[in-house]
Amino acid sequence: MPAQAVPLYLPGASLVHRVGAGPKLLVLLATGAALAVWRSPWQVGLAIALVLAGYAVARLPLRALLRQVAGLAWVAVPLLVVQWVFASWRTGVGVVGSFVALVLLAGLVTLTTRTTAMVDVVVRVAGWLRWFGIDPQRVGLMLALGIRSVHVVLGLAQEVREAQHARGLRSSPRAFAVPLIVRSLRHADRLGEALSARGVDD
Repeated sequence: MPAQAVPLYLPGASLVHRVGAGPKLLVLLATGAALAVWRSPWQVGLAIALVLAGYAVARLPLRALLRQVAGLAWVAVPLLVVQWVFASWRTGVGVVGSFVALVLLAGLVTLTTRTTAMVDVVVRVAGWLRWFGIDPQRVGLMLALGIRSVHVVLGLAQEVREAQHARGLRSSPRAFAVPLIVRSLRHADRLGEALSARGVDD
């Protein structure tokens, strides 16, 4: 799948789609704060179950959820193994489960909320930063670029995997990571040049 084909927003009329961007971002923030404190296996399991229920209520296609899970697997699985070996299985489940729950919830928010709506909320909330010489519009721009970059990197990772399979190469962390990093840096360079050309260079 080409990187640009990864969708940010899937239109719909579900209850989750109708909830405003502000409440969704508050739920995401509150969930992140809660999972920083409560990380027992049953707590993160409950969080993941609630997020999956959110995907069901939003009536998102199964492929949207599977794409999120596939993008997480190459980070979550090694992290779980490391935590399990050097700490305990409970620690591993708590850390990795919290990570998975938050990323899936962030994916649910972006898939059911237009980026412009989220940026508008952030710009309004960041209005007080004008007192410190910070333009809230720049903060909103950084948020939009950050959201888009996550999906671009997922698309690049898919391209790298497909290229490896097409060449019959065995999958290995180095063979996957190096071309992904190179492609990501090239994308960052092109993005920087485009922003500079539009006067956003400071």
